[in-house]
Amino acid sequence: MKGILVIIDGLGDLPNYQLKGKTPLEAANTPNMDFLATRGEMGYMYTVKPGFTPGSEHAILSMFGNNPDACPRGQIEAVGAGVKLTPGDLVFRVNFGTIDSLERGNVIDRRAGRTLPTKEAKKLAKVINKIEFPYKFEFTPISQHRAVLVFHGHYVDTITGNDSTYTHRGGREIEKVEPCLPKDKSIKSRETAEMVNEFFDLVYETLKDHPINKKRVMKGLLPANYLFARGPGSKKPKLVKYKGWISTHAMPLEVGFSIMSGIKNYPFKYPKLKGFDVYKNLWAGLKKSVEHSKRVIKRNLKKADYCYVHFKEVDIPGHDNKPFEKKAMIEYIDKYFFKYLCKIAPMNKIKVVVTGDHSTPCKLKAHSSDPVPVLLYNFSLPKEKKHFTEEEARKGALKRIIGHDFLKKVGFTK
Repeated sequence: MKGILVIIDGLGDLPNYQLKGKTPLEAANTPNMDFLATRGEMGYMYTVKPGFTPGSEHAILSMFGNNPDACPRGQIEAVGAGVKLTPGDLVFRVNFGTIDSLERGNVIDRRAGRTLPTKEAKKLAKVINKIEFPYKFEFTPISQHRAVLVFHGHYVDTITGNDSTYTHRGGREIEKVEPCLPKDKSIKSRETAEMVNEFFDLVYETLKDHPINKKRVMKGLLPANYLFARGPGSKKPKLVKYKGWISTHAMPLEVGFSIMSGIKNYPFKYPKLKGFDVYKNLWAGLKKSVEHSKRVIKRNLKKADYCYVHFKEVDIPGHDNKPFEKKAMIEYIDKYFFKYLCKIAPMNKIKVVVTGDHSTPCKLKAHSSDPVPVLLYNFSLPKEKKHFTEEEARKGALKRIIGHDFLKKVGFTK
């Protein structure tokens, strides 16, 4: 194996008062990443371009040499979830969420409080798939609040989703339901948007009084009574292919991207959310991901050229403003994953690259346009001890990197 690329989702952050002015990465004890940094180079990267706030799909597409808009998120996740698509099918990535009513249109939570067990999501999905609607559709739950929605037929994707960004007012997140809108003046776009909006209204009327949601409200939980959709796509995309690469993913976005990029993925079964303790589930997923990735790398040291590993869990504490949780997850990855890489990389002459797909500052509770730190372990002789942090990375020899040039810059492609 020539190289291992490790993307820690939402890694970048900003100074946090709870961590005495440090970012979670700066505050974390990371002796193994520091070992790699001391024997390598650092830099900082705008995964798409300066000033742009990327989603994970934009960042990954760009970092692997594609146009960031080459493939909408809905299509990537549908492929990752095993949904069969034909050109013309309109696909969305969807969240179960909570609104107060269609009339008032106030968004309470875009993810139903992150407390929707996979079992409940599957039951609600069955109800949705039984809705009488004149257009053929398929609703596929993925995990917890996440799902994929497909309208089978011949549609255009020149419409917006209804998953708008947060508006911050007085420290509170306030958001109104926004309909899907046509992006051009064509009749086809207008009719498609009207069809999708009609379907979302039907879903709300179907779910608002469902027994599962009544029980959730009685328990003090948010009902999963609405769908928030993003990343519509209907055209067959073409992505850059990566022969000789493997990956270790379980989540549909990374699985789908690997499949579409010709990367051989070795999946594992992500733990289901069975109760309402989201972070217990996240930690179980992180631990399983770490051990699975180590096994896959070990088995393919002599077979694959490059391995792509993506740890999703670190992004969530950023969205929830939990800097101590984010710090703890970074420390866990360092102790149980990078310690392993520090053992095998030097003796096998394997380059290691560590970065994020975007920044998710805890105090913003959202992605930001801030760059992410980049670490390249390339067997350099240590001159001085280095710490892998956002600030030190900005001073590194790799300097500024734009996502599209990333793999070439670190020597993972020509």
